[in-house]
Amino acid sequence: MKPTSEMDDLINLLHGSDPSESSSAVSRTKLEDRELCEAQAEIKALRLSERAREKAVEEVTEELTILDEKLKLTESLLESKNLEIKRINDEKKASMAAQFAAEATLRRVHAAQKDDDMPPIEAILAPLEADLKLARQEIAKLQDDNKALDRLTKSKEAALLEAERTVEIALAKASMVDDLQNKNQELMKQIDICQEENKILDKLHRQKVSEVEKLSQTVRELEEAVLAGGAAANAVRDYQRKVQEMNVTANRVAVVVANEWKDANDKVMPVRQWLEDRRFMQGEMQQLRDKLAVAERTARSEALLKDKYQLRLKVLEESLRTSSSGGSRLPVEGRSISNGPLRRQTPSQPRSSFSFGASTVLKHAKGLPSQSDMVSGLLYDMLQKEVVNLRKGIHEKDQSLKDKDDAIEMLAKKVDTLTKAMEIEAKKMRREVAAMEKEVAAMRVDKVHESRAKKLGSSKGPINSPQMLPGRTLPRAGLVRNLQ
Repeated sequence: MKPTSEMDDLINLLHGSDPSESSSAVSRTKLEDRELCEAQAEIKALRLSERAREKAVEEVTEELTILDEKLKLTESLLESKNLEIKRINDEKKASMAAQFAAEATLRRVHAAQKDDDMPPIEAILAPLEADLKLARQEIAKLQDDNKALDRLTKSKEAALLEAERTVEIALAKASMVDDLQNKNQELMKQIDICQEENKILDKLHRQKVSEVEKLSQTVRELEEAVLAGGAAANAVRDYQRKVQEMNVTANRVAVVVANEWKDANDKVMPVRQWLEDRRFMQGEMQQLRDKLAVAERTARSEALLKDKYQLRLKVLEESLRTSSSGGSRLPVEGRSISNGPLRRQTPSQPRSSFSFGASTVLKHAKGLPSQSDMVSGLLYDMLQKEVVNLRKGIHEKDQSLKDKDDAIEMLAKKVDTLTKAMEIEAKKMRREVAAMEKEVAAMRVDKVHESRAKKLGSSKGPINSPQMLPGRTLPRAGLVRNLQ
């Protein structure tokens, strides 16, 4: 029962964990790589979308400036036309007033002509003409004041519109900043998840490294067993030579006995001694044949073990290469190979004979001295090459994991810088919005003060021209409406 338990321990050490775990770890690393690539693509898409939005905003601002210029031109044309219309109306009103005054003067003249005691017409017309000149001068001044006030109100309205637009743009940028901060938080969460998965993969990688170390120990034991097998093969050859020599000596003895047993000399061998020697030699021959059969069985079992271990090492090499290079076909093939010939057992060689052959190989390796043989040297070189390949694959996998960790750290640094830049931009935009709101409030206060001053000025106007008072109050009422 001891050799079977020893062989079971050897098989368990060689098999280690299932190849499905290694393939799942490789698939997880691939998924993490894909997620990192998707995150980088999303970051690039966000940057491109931000640039496109900035370009669109610039184009819209240019179009708005062009439209504002056009509106200003149209407003200036409308103002000029309105002023012309007002001037024409004022001229009409002045002409009508002059006509009425002339008619009144004519009536007075006619009445004065009737009355001889009335003063002359020139004395009556002179003060009226002076009053008309003063009234026209006041009208011109009021028109100039109205034009200046209209210009100021329009400029302030344009400034208010621009301030509102800037406030809207600032609010839009603030919303964009909030969206980007949310996206950055989501990316940070994804990076944390990827880091946790990388930690888990590091643990799995360490487990795989320990398994590879165990496999390297088993490979060393196999090397020793192979060397012992070479020594056993040499012992078998020595036994075969001894058997051949014994056969030759037996034939010679038989010939001598057949030719000289009738002589009466002392050299003649008696029949009983010859039969005993023959039986002894036949027993030794049978023992040697049994040993040869056992050695052949051990050699076959060692060949099978060698094939299985070579397949196992090839599967490990392919899995490590796939984990380092990122191929998708190799782990599937390695899995099929590992699931196929490694777990297959021939019905002609059961497990007991397998364990018995391995134990005999170990016994021969312990009992016989190590001798140099070409077969064992070749096997030792092959195993050394396979161990070197395994170490190279492990080193490549470690380097790939380090590169991934470096890439994750770079992404985290970039995300931190982006978040800091977005926070700084948000603070700047909030400050600008606060400043614009203060300016708008100051402009509104200035407008209120100006409207109050205009109302006070209209209430303190001259009383000498009662006919022109409604004309003076109308534009100011329009100004008050515009300000409201």
